[in-house]
Amino acid sequence: MILHQFARMALATGLVLSLSACGGGGGGLFGKGTLTAEQKAERDEAAEAHRDGTSKAGAKTSLLDLFKKSDDPNTTVEVNKYIWQASLEVLNFLPIESVDPFTGVIVTGYGRPPGGGRAYRATIYVQDPALDARSLKVALQGQGGASVAPETVRAVEDAILTRARQLRVRDSKL
Repeated sequence: MILHQFARMALATGLVLSLSACGGGGGGLFGKGTLTAEQKAERDEAAEAHRDGTSKAGAKTSLLDLFKKSDDPNTTVEVNKYIWQASLEVLNFLPIESVDPFTGVIVTGYGRPPGGGRAYRATIYVQDPALDARSLKVALQGQGGASVAPETVRAVEDAILTRARQLRVRDSKL
């Protein structure tokens, strides 16, 4: 019986201490006890904005604003379609593991080029809508994590960009 009462008292004391630590105004068990004038002004400004139903930026806020779609549904993805298509065509011997047109990333698995003996995997990043070398980043990795010569990476990038230009010329003749 005494042990039961002691447990209840310990629980009540713990709750009181926890609540006192959560006290507002910067005080409480672990706080400094006082707020600076600047902190008080910020607190008062936030409280006033909350009472008025406005945010700090001045826009009206309500619970229903959480459910309104605020993003523009007509947002376009800024990935060059010719570089994207050329990447898939030039590296068609590599199995595709993941494709994300919204971020412009293509990740492939290991595969051997036609007539080649060494297996490669690639990660292609199309980062700009311009048909430009700066829009394309290619990372190659050899089987077993072996590094690939920069000349090989450059040759793959050049092949992709050449094919992208061919695709654009073909489309302009339509």
